[in-house]
Amino acid sequence: MTALPLFDGYIFDLDGTIYLGEHPLPHAVETLAKLRAAGKHIAFLSNNPTHTRDAYVARLTNMGVQVELGQIINSSLVMTRWLQREAPGARLFVIGEQPLIDELREAGFTLTEHAGEIEFVVASFDRTFTYHKLQVAFDAIRAGARLVATNADRYCPVPGGGQPDAAAIIAAIEACTNTQIEIVVGKPSSITANEVAALLRLPAERCIMVGDRVETDIAMGRNAGMATALVLTGATTRETLAASAIVPDYVLDTIGPLAEAL
Repeated sequence: MTALPLFDGYIFDLDGTIYLGEHPLPHAVETLAKLRAAGKHIAFLSNNPTHTRDAYVARLTNMGVQVELGQIINSSLVMTRWLQREAPGARLFVIGEQPLIDELREAGFTLTEHAGEIEFVVASFDRTFTYHKLQVAFDAIRAGARLVATNADRYCPVPGGGQPDAAAIIAAIEACTNTQIEIVVGKPSSITANEVAALLRLPAERCIMVGDRVETDIAMGRNAGMATALVLTGATTRETLAASAIVPDYVLDTIGPLAEAL
């Protein structure tokens, strides 16, 4: 493998890249510490909307990673900011968990289950998904609501396997309504890439996107003009990578090699 150059900005996925469950992945903590000590700009980027950004700070801190709230972008934040630009104060029906619901409510949106009032159905990762929620989404979309989503990940990696993610919920809604989702704000969307650019304030060519999924992390980085590094600690294996049309610049067993040149 070609030796990794150093970059000014490092954008890291979290689940499957920095940690799995409550445990850091090999070389993650020390690599992040080296990059920070070298003055590199670091951002953490997650499509997982089931935790608040404060919770991500707490989790990383407990693992020994020094991090500030402003370094973290998740799909809940991206969705909230997009809706604030697109339709401030809109009436929403959210298929998602409490952190997403709370963030949208605190941003001034009205949450309702009355189909005729709903302007947006927000689909997300929801481990409490029910037929009732599907019915409300169905009725709202037939009444004219727009279908949007935080992310479209097929599953979220967890120790020992994975959990069905937002893609399953999106598919259920699309199937019964015969409607295609209008927009997904999370990775690999340019909406999320623009949030990262605004945070780091660096040219894309001086940044590297590091993650475990080719279809989200690597696709977003490539589309944004960043270098990309795929780590084999989460959702992607060498076998699945070989079948992918999306090719990362670097393939790593862990994030450790990113700091070897320091």
